[in-house]
Amino acid sequence: MSYATTPAESDRIPKGIPYIVANEAAERFSYYGMRAILVLFMTHYLRDASGALAPLGEADARRYYHLFSSGAYLFPLVGAIVSDIFWGKYRTIITLSMVYCLGHFALALGDTGLGSGIGFAPGHWLMLGLVLIAVGAGGIKPCVSAHVGDQFGHKNQHLMERVYSWFYFSINFGAAISQLLVPYLLEHSGPGVAFGLPGVLMALATLVFWIGRHRFIHVPPAGLAASKHLVNRENGATLLRLSGLYVFIAFFWSLYDQSSSAWVLQAEKMDTRVGFLTILPGQVQAVNPIMILVLIPLFSYVIYPALNRVFPLTALRKIAIGMFLIVPSFLVSAYIEAQLADGAGVSIGWQMLAFLILTSAEVMVSITCLEFSYTQAPKSLKSLVLALYLASVSAGNLFTSLVNWVIRTEDGKSRLSELNYYLLFAFVMALAAVGFALVARRFQDRQAGDV
Repeated sequence: MSYATTPAESDRIPKGIPYIVANEAAERFSYYGMRAILVLFMTHYLRDASGALAPLGEADARRYYHLFSSGAYLFPLVGAIVSDIFWGKYRTIITLSMVYCLGHFALALGDTGLGSGIGFAPGHWLMLGLVLIAVGAGGIKPCVSAHVGDQFGHKNQHLMERVYSWFYFSINFGAAISQLLVPYLLEHSGPGVAFGLPGVLMALATLVFWIGRHRFIHVPPAGLAASKHLVNRENGATLLRLSGLYVFIAFFWSLYDQSSSAWVLQAEKMDTRVGFLTILPGQVQAVNPIMILVLIPLFSYVIYPALNRVFPLTALRKIAIGMFLIVPSFLVSAYIEAQLADGAGVSIGWQMLAFLILTSAEVMVSITCLEFSYTQAPKSLKSLVLALYLASVSAGNLFTSLVNWVIRTEDGKSRLSELNYYLLFAFVMALAAVGFALVARRFQDRQAGDV
């Protein structure tokens, strides 16, 4: 059956939008829920082929976690190319979503011991699941947000900003709920159930997207002819200039994504009581999406206007400030480690402070980078430029993984004290922030105006 390829001339919300938003909420629940317990699973629940506990050391767990994250943010480049040239967005999303579901299924099976008789140990299921999820989650990432924009025509273009707000809300809503619920399931029901629920939500997300197929606008792929835009001299120069910025932004993501690895391990050593509640270490991450929903309007309507009265607040200046801002979040983590080393009991409130600083930096860097990348990208290369930006997240996680590989001992622990570990990343981030500010200044000059 043929699908509509151009939007209807309507001033209403496109009919396919509810299916996309529901799909995104369930998909983000599955991704962030799985990610919330990944390090905890590797350091406490992982078993060998005989069924005996064989957990990884902290350095190894951080290394594998960030290697997975690196893959998940590298595959958007593949997804963008497959979508724009060969399959189109809908076929790419639905096909890779099924791969995604298989990845969750493999993670859930890893706790059952199934396959151990043929030498397929839980660790093998873990690796298989993470590879499939990296391919699926990464491959659909640049397609889904662009698919939202494809649904709009000229008459309802004014509604796009509202819909993207719903879309962003669904991401953080799904993330917050899953980061509270899935660690609870890990603690009380075990890894099989904890990994299984995100798999069920991903299957639901795929089903909802398939049900909406007749209501979507299916923009056909451009074919191999689209590749000619890559050899255009002006487009190539733009890609090169943007890449020069993304190199430094990668270090921001190196620090940011450790809120789901190193900070979870740190929370295990802290007093996680808040009033009459006791927060599980994996649940602390839910603070981030909740803070995002509060800080976005605060920055948009209060902080940005106030800063703009002091100096012109361009996109690149926002990003630069955010990159410097994330440094003290790791200095707070270093302070926590210093107190823990002295034998002091440290309240989880200190990590909440670190999350507040980190999330403020995220608002200034992440959201601004997406908008800046889109506006700077040539019209014919929007998906590719956004995928290139996501590759900076991959590079940052790869850097973290490499650091943890270099500092690991033979038994999987770290040669660095936890205090020096955080100080090292804070120092590297400060250097990267200075480098970004210098390159961004030249970028503005070459563009003949700030963005």
